[in-house]
Amino acid sequence: MRAVQVVGYHQNLELTELPVPEPAGPFDVIVKIGGAGVCRTDLHILEGQWAEKSGVALPYTIGHENAGWVHAVGSAVTNVAVGDKVIVHPLVTCGLCRACRAGDDVHCTNSAFPGIDTDGGYAEYLRTSARSVVRIDDSLEPADVAALADAGLTAYHAAAKAARRLRPGDRCVVIGAGGLGHIGIQVLKAITAAEILVVDRNPDALKLALEIGADHGVVAGGDQVTEVLDLTGGDGAEVVIDFVGEGGATRDGIAMLKRAGDYHVVGYGENIDVPTIDVISTEINFIGNLVGSYTDLVELMVLAARGDVRLHTAKYPLADFQKAIDDLDAGRIRGRAILTP
Repeated sequence: MRAVQVVGYHQNLELTELPVPEPAGPFDVIVKIGGAGVCRTDLHILEGQWAEKSGVALPYTIGHENAGWVHAVGSAVTNVAVGDKVIVHPLVTCGLCRACRAGDDVHCTNSAFPGIDTDGGYAEYLRTSARSVVRIDDSLEPADVAALADAGLTAYHAAAKAARRLRPGDRCVVIGAGGLGHIGIQVLKAITAAEILVVDRNPDALKLALEIGADHGVVAGGDQVTEVLDLTGGDGAEVVIDFVGEGGATRDGIAMLKRAGDYHVVGYGENIDVPTIDVISTEINFIGNLVGSYTDLVELMVLAARGDVRLHTAKYPLADFQKAIDDLDAGRIRGRAILTP
């Protein structure tokens, strides 16, 4: 099979030929890839940012947002069958540790992360686990939902956590309406009655945000904090979800937050610099968000099947992986880039 591999950091990816994986254990599932999302984390991998954390041996196949069809299963797999259309949770988890048994499998103590620390889905086939595959509705196509496996799942996880706090009449500021943000906006619209304010530097991104459910769009041109405060009666928003996390976004986002508000960190790249006395005196909360759980992915697929969440995608043949990477790096992609073998 064809596979796109990391052969060295600060080097371009390379397309190579590898054997088609086979089930090596009773709970293994081999997925024929229909779509693999191209994520900004993949750029960070190539920059070497994950080298020490992942400990992966090079070369290896990249790609952690995957969907397709079940190609083969291990002897103990009963939840899916050959031919089933599936989306793949990004983690392979043990099912036995305390986190897994509590349904918090994203914090599994014995997990593998295909595309990060083992072979991923920039390929024609992927080996994963029965615990990781979610059957999707017949109305959905793998290439259209692949990026929901990580970007969408992360956005859903943050929005769902925020929704526990939000009440009708509350306001939620979304910073960034790009690949993750445009999914988070749709999720918030589907599961909350909160007023949604979106901040982004790109007017086209704000236009899309308004089309998919945002109530207000604010251009990040220098006066965004003032504009958000004006739209919230000077108080700020009960919740801020920051899908950017760099370039001053955290400074501005905290200034948009209401007293006792929740600041959800999703994007990353800079430090949060807040005097501890300000945290105490205003009782603001900082909440980290990693990728969501298996249950989160099941719930997200319900929203996708209903048409409440739609991905805006740009599709590239697998052989055009470098163009997809370059377009993502240059900011030329609206929504998410998807490789299709």
